Amino acid sequence: MDSQITGVRDEPWHRQGWPWFLIALPAIAVVAGIVTLILAHRSWDGLVSDDYYKEGQSIVQVVDRLEYAREMGLSARARVRDGAISVELSIEREEDLPATLYLTIVHPTHSGSDQQVLLQKGSDGVYSGEIAPLRAGRWSFRLEDSLKSERELKNNPRSWRMDGIANLPMETEILLEPFNS
Repeated sequence: MDSQITGVRDEPWHRQGWPWFLIALPAIAVVAGIVTLILAHRSWDGLVSDDYYKEGQSIVQVVDRLEYAREMGLSARARVRDGAISVELSIEREEDLPATLYLTIVHPTHSGSDQQVLLQKGSDGVYSGEIAPLRAGRWSFRLEDSLKSERELKNNPRSWRMDGIANLPMETEILLEPFNS
């Protein structure tokens, strides 16, 4: 049959549009998959824990420590200044104030920015310590009576903890209370 009679052109397949359209769909999916894989590999944040049972046990300890801080009537007010932090701790009985406090500053997504600070009690009763500059954003603050190992916590359940959250640099004063975070 003549191609002029049927209206069909006798062109090679690579000069027609439909084969290229059909090849392009899976090719785009492959490229998008490779790009997604590269992005996932580069931005892995590692926030998921492998040891769920151990984390569950530590949650029970945290609740006990928060409850003990609540029983003691603890609250604190922290002030962030250039390269320093000061904490005013209020408690029902002043004789229960420790000589040092342990402060952990945590960024929810950038674990490399987290800090652990030992705060010393000054003559005015205010605890203070030096910190590295904190980037703008939401930060969690955890105040504890001392740094204790897991074994010490089992032997001495009278350890306490308080938590607070601040959006820096707008909030430079942080209220720390014994609440469940």
